[in-house]
Amino acid sequence: MKILHLEHPEDTILTGDLSVLDWFKADAELSVKIDGCPAIVWGKDPATGTFFVGTKSVFNKVKIKINHSHDEIDANHQGEVASILHDCFDCLPRTNGIIQGDFIGYGGDDVYTPNAITYVFEKVITNSIIVAPHTGYRAEKDLRDAESFPLKNWDLSVTLSSTKDCMFLMPDAWERINEDFNINNTLAFARQMSQMCEFVSVKEAMKIKKVINTFIKVGAELDSEALATAAECDVNLMRFWNLVHTIKTSLLSVCVDDGPDAYLGKRYCSSGEGYVRVNQYGTYKLVDRRQFSRYNFLKGKMTSC
Repeated sequence: MKILHLEHPEDTILTGDLSVLDWFKADAELSVKIDGCPAIVWGKDPATGTFFVGTKSVFNKVKIKINHSHDEIDANHQGEVASILHDCFDCLPRTNGIIQGDFIGYGGDDVYTPNAITYVFEKVITNSIIVAPHTGYRAEKDLRDAESFPLKNWDLSVTLSSTKDCMFLMPDAWERINEDFNINNTLAFARQMSQMCEFVSVKEAMKIKKVINTFIKVGAELDSEALATAAECDVNLMRFWNLVHTIKTSLLSVCVDDGPDAYLGKRYCSSGEGYVRVNQYGTYKLVDRRQFSRYNFLKGKMTSC
């Protein structure tokens, strides 16, 4: 089963895959990465042809928890998650496809903090529930065969429109024109730098990413020499990683959207959690790791997210 896992673009170069350099240059579709919780999956079960709701546990290989009724929700879940699923079962519109989104909250307010990010809407939400869709799935006979795709590229047979019972939060996003933002020369330099690197295996790359995340968690400077020493890898590889990280940060700075105002703690976040960018070279997330990821590491998430 191919479930979409979003990588940071800078992490993909560790094994010598340089396709992300083309990804930076190519036109792309952009969507806002909404920070909700828990994850909700719903749609038509290909095995039964009936509507279902659930969490990501609908994709479990052994104990699959697909809920086609309120009774099944009670049998498979408990506590706050069960309560949310009951309301989603009643309020989500019936669709032909299979969709995953993040639960934001219940109507009646204009401020929501479903996870780490606080969203401030222009007016009080009157819909019963708020959900932020982000991923679609194709499955022929069983959810265990499901293949994911970014919702920007969804099948035209799937349509989502907000109703009085459910508000779908899907802000428009785009890259604004900035004459000072020209990465062609930087990308050319990056290709030259890549020729000096000792790339690593997938297993070794996982170790390096853990080291990088540890540095981010403790608030340490992402110094190339220090990272290379801690990860026991080529210092030029870490210099290359830092250059691609800088290119990512420059791209993030020109991304804008029309979504609600977002705050991380008391700090305003112009991009909220960040964005998902899709083109023929891949699908990656644009996130300020030293701001959002570190906060997330320290604060933690609901176990059901």
